[in-house]
Amino acid sequence: MGSVLGFPGVDPLDAAVGARLKRWREDRGLSIEDVAALIHMPVEDARRAEAGRAHLTTAQIGAATSALHLPLWALVSDTRAY
Repeated sequence: MGSVLGFPGVDPLDAAVGARLKRWREDRGLSIEDVAALIHMPVEDARRAEAGRAHLTTAQIGAATSALHLPLWALVSDTRAY
């Protein structure tokens, strides 16, 4: 990833996961602060993750899917795993 004016580039995979996280969070009626607390992450990091500017670890994705009552594939793909 390149950078512009010192800002890191956006990884398309991180952006897709972040967009799905935001969509599901809003669908569940939760605030970004609620989700950040549930997945043990600072609110600013959660905001960056939703914007695609931070990478979520496997553990964080697992915690997010658990907190949002989703199957694991829901944050990493738009296609059902089954």
